[in-house]
Amino acid sequence: MSSSRTTIDAKTAEFIRSQRLFFVATAPRKADGLINLSPKGLDTFVVLDECTVAYLDLTGSGIETVAHLKENGRIVVMFCAFEGAPNILRLHGRGEVVEMENPEFAAIAAVFPPRPGARAVIRIHVKRVSYSCGFGVPLMEFRGHRTRLEEHCEQKGEAGLREYRERKNRTSLEGLPGLG
Repeated sequence: MSSSRTTIDAKTAEFIRSQRLFFVATAPRKADGLINLSPKGLDTFVVLDECTVAYLDLTGSGIETVAHLKENGRIVVMFCAFEGAPNILRLHGRGEVVEMENPEFAAIAAVFPPRPGARAVIRIHVKRVSYSCGFGVPLMEFRGHRTRLEEHCEQKGEAGLREYRERKNRTSLEGLPGLG
C-alpha cells in the first residue's frame, strides 16, 4: 500500500491543499535529544514547486523546530486524511529557517494569507514524498479553525510579540539557538 517518489506531482499538491492540519517532526543531533512533533494549521502551508514547500511559522511558546533545523536541517512533514479516502503523506527533506530579518522573508511570506504573529517561514527542500494507507486514521469532521492564537498575537501587538519571542524563543529546551 505504500509508495514513494522524489517530487510533488499535481495530485499530491491537491491533496496537500485540501488538508487543514499537518504535523512537523524534527530532532537534534544528540542521540538522547528530544524529538519534537508539532501540529500546525490555519492554512499556513504551501507547495512552492515540485521539490519545495513552505509553511508560515507562527509565534508560540517553543522554538524546537527552528532550533533543530538550524542545527541539522532534518525535517519530516505529515498529512493525514481525516475525511474521504484514507491516506497518509510524508514529505522528508532539508528545512531552512527564513527569519523576519532575512531579505527573503517578505517575498516568501507574501504567498500566505496575512497572519498576526508570523515569526519565520520554514522552507523545505523535499527529498522524499511517500504515501501510506492511513487505514487506522479516524474519520473526523472539521468544525473550524481555532481563533485564540491570532487573538493572542493581536492583543500583544508587534512590540509585545518581539518581547515575547525574545523571552521564549531564543533557545530550545536543550539550549540550541532559536530565533536570532
